[in-house]
Amino acid sequence: MLKPTDRLAILLHEGTQSSKGKTGISLLRYGENPIVAVIDQDCAGRSLPELTGIQRDVPIVASVADSLSYEPTVLAIGIAPSGGALPEAWRQEIKQAVAAGLSVMNGLHTSMGNDPELQGLLKPNQWIWDIRQEPQGLTVGSGMAQSLPCLRVLCVGTDMSIGKMSTGLELHQASLKRGLRSRFLATGQTALMLGHDGIPLDAIRIDFAAGAVEQVLMRYGYDHDVLYVEGQGSLMNPASTATLPLIRGSQPTHLILAHRAKQTHIHNFPHVPIPSLTKAIQVYETVASAGGSFAPTPVVGIALNTFHLDETEAQKAIEQAQLETGLPCTDAIRYSADPLLDAILH
Repeated sequence: MLKPTDRLAILLHEGTQSSKGKTGISLLRYGENPIVAVIDQDCAGRSLPELTGIQRDVPIVASVADSLSYEPTVLAIGIAPSGGALPEAWRQEIKQAVAAGLSVMNGLHTSMGNDPELQGLLKPNQWIWDIRQEPQGLTVGSGMAQSLPCLRVLCVGTDMSIGKMSTGLELHQASLKRGLRSRFLATGQTALMLGHDGIPLDAIRIDFAAGAVEQVLMRYGYDHDVLYVEGQGSLMNPASTATLPLIRGSQPTHLILAHRAKQTHIHNFPHVPIPSLTKAIQVYETVASAGGSFAPTPVVGIALNTFHLDETEAQKAIEQAQLETGLPCTDAIRYSADPLLDAILH
């Protein structure tokens, strides 16, 4: 649906400097389409590289109306408010965009494709893509992915929104550079918006979640050396239901544990403590093997999110994680994914 020539404006209100904007930030970091404007009323006029560390020269404007002079063809919803719902003020801006001739790439739970008002504004060759839709023909999981000959790498985490997808993408790119037949499989709206094949896992009924993951693995597992499955959620987060179906459906051969440096409690639930890295490793390895029902699956490296730390603090946090766990540790975005890839291929 999205063409390589499409020019994106990213709706990112309140998200340029918060976890709400992880979809938009990922589009800026990894997207191949031209991005002509970021829409964030709180940061309008400021420097995107200075705010995000992403070396992409894109203007930040206050509204959809202000973005139109840069001639976008698609409005990408780059924000993910709690629950995926669409605030009314943002809906009005989306309406303005459609009226101005823009197509819409929507990763929210709120459907726009069946909105009569928006449908009434669409012109020929203009579209609305609701990404969070359950695929057809799903079945329950069966554990078949364990028969695949390829490596299957899943990034798990101590919380949500800490860099699991970004780590997987960095590992995928590093694998391609080494000549491996690598594939990144999307399980969320952001990676699907980036053009990777996969499923919107949180739009799938729980009975079919593991089976949906399994189907994607079986589609690519015989033709690739390594599959990187996009991580979702956390076993430590009380709001998360995605991690277990990912583990069961992908039958991973390797796990990478993602953690935000110095974070001690679940972000939206401060009454829930995050265990030590060693205990988190034990939890994930225990759940993955289920007491021997499935093959042992080791955590082979730590992906540490150090974005909020200065250089000295970041290096110290990485060294501390390595000492605590005895595993290689890096911030794959800030530095390199190579230490993690070396551990996977060892």
